Amino acid sequence: MIKHLLTILWCGFLPLALAAQKPANLSSAEILQGLQKLRVVGSVLYIAAHPDDENTRLLAYLANERKYRTGYLSLTRGDGGQNLIGDEQGVSLGLIRTQELLAARRIDGAEQFFTRAFDFGFSKSTDEALRTWNKEKILADVVSVIRRFKPDVIITRFPPDSRAGHGHHSASAALAIEAFKAAADPKQFPEQFVFTEPWQAKRILWNTYNFGSVNTQLEDQYKIDVGLFNPLLGKGYGEISAESRSQHKSQGFGVPAQRGKQYEYFSHTDGVPLSNDLFDGIISDWSRVQATAVNTAIDSIIRAFNPLEPAASVPALVKLYNRLEQNVRDYYWKNKKKAEVQLLINACLGFYVEAVASQQLAVTGDSIQISFNSINTSNFPVTDLVLELEDTSFQFAPLAANNEYLSKKITHRVVEDFNKTQPYWLREQMDTGSFTVKQPELIGSAELKWDDFELRYKIGQTEFRQRIPLQYKYTDPVKGEIYQPVLVVSPLALGVSPSVVLNNLLPKHPQSLQLFYKSYRQRDTASGRFVFDLIEGNRTTQKSLSYRLPQPKNTLQSVLLPLDTLFKTKAPDKIYPWVEVRETNRSLRFNNGLKLIQYDHIPTIHFFLPTSLTVINEEIKVVGKTIGYIPGSGDAIPEALQQMGYSVVQLDEATLGAYDLGRLDAIITGVRAYNIMESLSNHYNKLMAYVERGGNLIVQYNTSNQLGSVKSKIGPYNFNISRTRITDENSPVKFVNPTHPALNFPNKITLKDFEGWKQERSIYHAADYDSRYETVLSMNDPGEGPEEGSLIIAKYGKGYFTYTGLVFFRQLPAGVAGSYRLLANLIGLNQKKLF
Repeated sequence: MIKHLLTILWCGFLPLALAAQKPANLSSAEILQGLQKLRVVGSVLYIAAHPDDENTRLLAYLANERKYRTGYLSLTRGDGGQNLIGDEQGVSLGLIRTQELLAARRIDGAEQFFTRAFDFGFSKSTDEALRTWNKEKILADVVSVIRRFKPDVIITRFPPDSRAGHGHHSASAALAIEAFKAAADPKQFPEQFVFTEPWQAKRILWNTYNFGSVNTQLEDQYKIDVGLFNPLLGKGYGEISAESRSQHKSQGFGVPAQRGKQYEYFSHTDGVPLSNDLFDGIISDWSRVQATAVNTAIDSIIRAFNPLEPAASVPALVKLYNRLEQNVRDYYWKNKKKAEVQLLINACLGFYVEAVASQQLAVTGDSIQISFNSINTSNFPVTDLVLELEDTSFQFAPLAANNEYLSKKITHRVVEDFNKTQPYWLREQMDTGSFTVKQPELIGSAELKWDDFELRYKIGQTEFRQRIPLQYKYTDPVKGEIYQPVLVVSPLALGVSPSVVLNNLLPKHPQSLQLFYKSYRQRDTASGRFVFDLIEGNRTTQKSLSYRLPQPKNTLQSVLLPLDTLFKTKAPDKIYPWVEVRETNRSLRFNNGLKLIQYDHIPTIHFFLPTSLTVINEEIKVVGKTIGYIPGSGDAIPEALQQMGYSVVQLDEATLGAYDLGRLDAIITGVRAYNIMESLSNHYNKLMAYVERGGNLIVQYNTSNQLGSVKSKIGPYNFNISRTRITDENSPVKFVNPTHPALNFPNKITLKDFEGWKQERSIYHAADYDSRYETVLSMNDPGEGPEEGSLIIAKYGKGYFTYTGLVFFRQLPAGVAGSYRLLANLIGLNQKKLF
């Protein structure tokens, strides 16, 4: 019984996720599309490594033309990618890309799943990916998704070899191929049988491709035309695909719509070979579960469907719902299709219910007001509406019909658990290459919603139950009605700025930390104090400072503390600040910082992370005073420069044209600046004149120096930008030009400065560079030859130009001391005065 219940939860997860958006109103055409899909009893699972790896055209075709239950399993959430729209990295970027994938699935009709694998950045080998992830752990996840989704056909995006072009890509295929058999083996991961059972898919295929110079498609491979037009949806699958893929906005993946014939090719990997169709040998209607009469019933409903009066189909749909419950023994398809029928009944009635909170932030231990709103736009009655909230229930309305709007307000106490809406994979300390999830039934899910509320109602004599996600709704004067998730927060959140301080900076620059805290409680916050855990190696000491904490609710408060307030001798390596609040009968301590991510194209994201401060005690010498910064796609370089004592001038397009660059000691471009700010080429002459007169221009990585059909001028002499990168963050570094100023002034750079780097060394190296550029560093990934394009420097006139693929944008926020010292040297290239 437990297994069947968990199967129901798994089958019913997607409609709940969809319902957490703005209430969807299906057109009659979309209802008819859904009715046709009821007849199809088959499923396909597509497997790859990252968000944006999926073939949205094929997914749209499978879900909407063939009407299979279609899923995409992305092994990672894309945490290690670049970010074209902001400065989020790591798990923050993974949260953004998760929501972008969910937005894509809402368009193409597929479902979304994940494993616990963490995207640790570009990998050059399958072995590295599997070793870092912990192969058995992620294999178990893939097996679990297969067993619960029960695909008839599995399709991989990539081959399990070097043709995949990325270690994560090839590893996703290797895991899928092994999981194809392991999912059917009762000896493999038997602990999963609490909530599932072995499953053998019919076949596993590789969806071959033609990407640039890599063409793996052959005319003897099975192929299908997926460019068909769907008259009910009013679009072709190339158009739907473009809309879906364009949701990957953080990766800059907007694409044009494609129309007309478009072929997808498939190569057999394992299982029963196909000859004429993806589903050769697979029964995909109700006769596969000995319920042929269901086919006849659905056909009858489709023939009788009146698009001008969809509610007329409700009695037959209710009868079908009961037939599925009573006559179908296959729990998986019975419960999946019952959920689909219920959605279609609601759509035909024009019936929906929503739970709307009076505020977006729900504070643990406090109460919130919730409005339950419902409407049945048809004349067909819905009766006996009862709301169930945890352990209580009450009548919502005796009748819903005739387009009458129903509403009821309640006050609800928020449980003492701020993890309730915390992304479930971030609730525990993660391993090196994977997340930790202690509830195995959650593994594979894209996200969880706060849906403690359930509506029970009747149509005729049949009772239905519907989970209701809690949402926050407001009206924006420009965008109109907006729905957002409700976020459960602790009574007090704490933040610190900056997250990295330099304790041994020369010349001396005062280092302070600013503590931000905010009380979200409806009642006043009592007095309290700050407590600091000072971590030095394995030793922890505490320092407390008494403050009278201001009491107004929802007011952001801050306290500025000189760093030497916390210690008088040797500084710690890490500082964890706490706010301790004294109440009548107890003391409460809060350390978690509330991280908010807000973009127009995704719901507001929030998560909690421990608030901490990294202290760099290594000596860092700096020269110069004022740096110009040309923004790119987003990084934290300006904040790091300010910590180094520099004044930072933001050079946006308007300022760059008018500003006297001669006032700047150096100019640094943000990551991908030339990719997203094409007008930079218009300022080429001004920038080169600045360098020639003694300035210093430092260009961080770009993905290409070809903007459209016009070559963008970047440096004083020619160079190209390659896709070469050093993915091993521990790759040995050699100094090929040890006397170069970049390694000697004002800091003496040693190999120690390349210890502790995060994720990777460098990306998008310079290539085919003019002989007037000097190289400084050589490095390589295991098994590859030396590569010197991570840092090239040219003297031009009286000044210097630098292009670097070194990932300062990752290392500086992570508190890697050597990255600060090396950046200080690049800034100091044009400084003539000795330190």
